[in-house]
Amino acid sequence: MPDPVSPLTHFDATGQAHMVDVAAKDATHRIARATGVIRMQPATFGLVAQGQAKKGDVIGVARIAAIQGAKRTADLVPLCHPLPITRVAVDFELDAARSEVRCTAQVETLGRTGVEMEALTAVQVGLLTVYDMLKAADRGMVIDGVRLLEKRGGKSGDWVARVRS
Repeated sequence: MPDPVSPLTHFDATGQAHMVDVAAKDATHRIARATGVIRMQPATFGLVAQGQAKKGDVIGVARIAAIQGAKRTADLVPLCHPLPITRVAVDFELDAARSEVRCTAQVETLGRTGVEMEALTAVQVGLLTVYDMLKAADRGMVIDGVRLLEKRGGKSGDWVARVRS
């Protein structure tokens, strides 16, 4: 039988999956930031950097997709609460030396549960969109390093990722 004091909040005392009850939590300003990269061949990176991809503005479309991904997280991740997101900011950085595009998303809400999953989903959907728009040129692209950078607000307080070397 599972440990009834398990830190895994999506399981009840009998081990059954359930949506966490957040009714008793205070609504606070919650913020989460996540990041990840997509690596590609230098020639493919050149298409992005020069705005010459056949499907159009790769970064512009990926930014809209990332925002939409954050908004639809509860439709994709079964035990996530639908949240009234108050802000989604998505940035893309192009690194020519590494032939990679970094996506960073910050999601905010005034609510009873955090937005970590929304920030992570935004990054994944943004990077998947970059892949989709460039796959005709490079099917070997690699999405990597998707992770939470920080979360702010809520009962558990603030958390910041340790710097990776």
